[in-house]
Amino acid sequence: MKHAGRNVVGLDIEPGYVAAVQGSAGRVAVQRAASAALIPGAVRDGEVVDVDALADALRALFSEHKLGKRVRLGVANQRIVMRAIDLPPLTDDKQISSAIRFQAQDHIPMPLEQAVIEHQVLGTIDTPEGQRTRVLVVAARRDMIDRLLEAVRRAGLTPQGIDLSAFAMIRALHRPGRSFPVVYVNVGGMTNLAVAEGVMCSFTRTIPYGTESIASELAERRGLTLEHAHGWMAHVGLLEPIESLSGDPEIVAEARAVLTDGARRVGQEVRNSLDFHTGREGSSPLERMVLTGPAVSIAGFADEVAAQVGLPLELGLVDEAAPGGFGGVDPGRLAVAAGLTVSEVAA
Repeated sequence: MKHAGRNVVGLDIEPGYVAAVQGSAGRVAVQRAASAALIPGAVRDGEVVDVDALADALRALFSEHKLGKRVRLGVANQRIVMRAIDLPPLTDDKQISSAIRFQAQDHIPMPLEQAVIEHQVLGTIDTPEGQRTRVLVVAARRDMIDRLLEAVRRAGLTPQGIDLSAFAMIRALHRPGRSFPVVYVNVGGMTNLAVAEGVMCSFTRTIPYGTESIASELAERRGLTLEHAHGWMAHVGLLEPIESLSGDPEIVAEARAVLTDGARRVGQEVRNSLDFHTGREGSSPLERMVLTGPAVSIAGFADEVAAQVGLPLELGLVDEAAPGGFGGVDPGRLAVAAGLTVSEVAA
């Protein structure tokens, strides 16, 4: 399911919140946007746990903001597998599909009868064994996809397609002429990273830790609601001396400590993932990190992550929006949802 056309709404569902973007056909642009909090536990580690809670939140969000009902969904969790597989030099779609099904059992660590498998042909490459057709194969647990679709349909929405959130992030944040290897990182309810040359993704990983985990830790330590914890994180940040910040000094100090530890942990997890990626044969050195997500709005957070990763930093925000298109929503929340409104980057 990969169709995306006019009036499709990109829907990014993460632990703690959902973000929706209504875009323009053929290009990444924000015509309208909305976001809403989810109750704790409704989505855990990128998987829908409470179908009814998610359906209720989506129904209310789309009704309040008068968004279109046709949606394209992003998925990201540790049970999704992406592999590049080299096949004999095939060109016929049916033959390629058959060959993938035959070889997938050696590359996909899940029973094939329980998996949803899609692929994209990357082209012909030269190998020591001769020419091969390289394909990118993505597999997800069918039960995970089924729960997501059930929640969306219960909300009265019509799914038009499902895609990896990592692919959508690349589409939203890629800039023309950028052909060197870049790592894109979305720090939100989780941390989702993707390595790409141009718009072609070569590596992706989901880390079940992000701003929602940091807020939960602060809330538990100080007896706060999650909403208040997020507010304190945005207020305190990582730049201003804590002595100059207003509010309860103990909460300010706790928020600074939790944020510092959280940013360093995110950076170290990203660094470890990139070390694994660049250690593989044929990988090219990375030249830049583009960081997006709710973490962008926390002063100094992105800089601390970049310091841990050791790459030049660029903040990843969707460039184009209709007047008032963001609707008061933090632009850092919208990259993945905006990327889901199109199925490919326009030439």
